Amino acid sequence: MTILFHKYQGTGNDFIMIDQREKKIIDHENIELIRFLCDRRFGIGSDGLILLEKSDNYDFRMVYFNADGRQSSMCGNGGRCLIQFAYSMGIFEKNTTFEAIDGLHEGQINQDSTISLQMSDIKKIKTINSNTYELNTGSPHYVTFCKNLPSDIKIEGAKIRYSDEYALQGINVNFVQKDDSLIHVATYERGVEDETYSCGTGVTAAAIGYAVQNDLKGEIIISVKTKGGPLSVSFVRINEFEFNQIWLTGPAVFVFKGEIEV
Repeated sequence: MTILFHKYQGTGNDFIMIDQREKKIIDHENIELIRFLCDRRFGIGSDGLILLEKSDNYDFRMVYFNADGRQSSMCGNGGRCLIQFAYSMGIFEKNTTFEAIDGLHEGQINQDSTISLQMSDIKKIKTINSNTYELNTGSPHYVTFCKNLPSDIKIEGAKIRYSDEYALQGINVNFVQKDDSLIHVATYERGVEDETYSCGTGVTAAAIGYAVQNDLKGEIIISVKTKGGPLSVSFVRINEFEFNQIWLTGPAVFVFKGEIEV
């Protein structure tokens, strides 16, 4: 079988895109094939694979798989890349609404060519200590603030991800370093089981954690620096642990397209 694919990246978080609105190409349960396609040595290579599928009521449906081949929770950078992919195929003009595993999302193409994705509302945040929070931004995240980012994110992130509390279900681990005008975020992603250059839901979680820790109120915009580049997160704080109108904004770039025989 020959598979036509497109490759996109959002601040270094890279994804294989496959359009299967008209024909089923990838079976959702074919873990081995998806893992192979994401493999950086033997396949195409990516942090994850995204299927663009038909939606009965909205512009399209997003189905996301981690590099381990398993269908996963929401991916923020992947969602932004999928918006760019759908836009390039003429599915919408400027604004879109699509379905994902955690519900409906809105997206838009900005004048500076960045992509904005509306994230799920936050209604609950667990405070572990004054520097550490746990929350779900479409995917579960552990956010910890530190004076300096660890030298080895994979090792330090795995310690938390595979701790007794999180080993079974898994959690994404975000290390956050404050700066004068922004925050630096480094993320260990479950399913990839390594540091990624960027994580959209992780950046969102870190920005909201920063607002909680610093008691920011009202309409807020947080600038974020990841290994793969800059992102911004805007939101409205309703009360202590409730946030809505959450938007993740940054670049989503076409890398290449091709065919692979499987």
